[in-house]
Amino acid sequence: MINNIMKNITVIIPVYNRPAFVKEAIQSVLDQTWSNLEIIVVNDGSTDNTPLVLQSFGDKIRVIHQENKGVSAARNTGIQNSDSRWIAFLDSDDIWLPEKLSTQMHFFENHPDAKICQTEEIWIKNGKRLYPKKKHKKKSGMIFEHCLPLCIVSPSAVMIHREMFDLVGTFDESLPACEDYDLWLRISCQYPIYLLDQPLIIKRGGHHDQLSQATRLDRFRIQALVKLIKSGILTDNQKMLAKNELERKCRIYQKGCVKHGRLDEAREMDCYTLISE
Repeated sequence: MINNIMKNITVIIPVYNRPAFVKEAIQSVLDQTWSNLEIIVVNDGSTDNTPLVLQSFGDKIRVIHQENKGVSAARNTGIQNSDSRWIAFLDSDDIWLPEKLSTQMHFFENHPDAKICQTEEIWIKNGKRLYPKKKHKKKSGMIFEHCLPLCIVSPSAVMIHREMFDLVGTFDESLPACEDYDLWLRISCQYPIYLLDQPLIIKRGGHHDQLSQATRLDRFRIQALVKLIKSGILTDNQKMLAKNELERKCRIYQKGCVKHGRLDEAREMDCYTLISE
């Protein structure tokens, strides 16, 4: 039962129309070996029986209902309604292994200056295990350069000190996808993101409503890079690296736009490319 005593971990689970998946996700949190936690599930305007599934957990979880605003807004709602020192996110289609939270908490106890860490993960797609390619390999420490090409930090794998959101901000609700890529860039250009080399989450993919399955994702990564370059928080070297990556992404995306007849979108890439000069 969740009481009024402050918990030291808040687990935030955003969900939209995934009753079966979210039931298993929540249960994986309840099965954690670390017990001093609260679970906030943000129901982002589900139109199916997801609310009934959430209700079945009773007072083991705290449910916040809101109109459909997207995953960024749902996670931000969870952050705003928590008062724990540590925040952990779990996507509704992922599962944690029982030692996930305790392993991360023990890491922070032994590394008091650390503010964020993630674990390794097991990938399952359509019921079959996948093995990450070299480009997906996670790094540890000051990993900004490695975060530029693609997202190598998983929301379900991280634990973050809540102070970090005061320092860099929360998820950008204007981005319908790649909102995590945007946040990890804002963090990694200033702070180390540590990796615990243990696969403690199961990422399940292949379902039709998965955001990472959507096409044209680089459009949102381009927007995130433009915003970052203009932010003024990058060092000269980081800005050079970000501009090089922006130019590369714009060139590839523009080529795809021309190929598929999206000429207005292709011309828009010219404006972004000017920022990299």
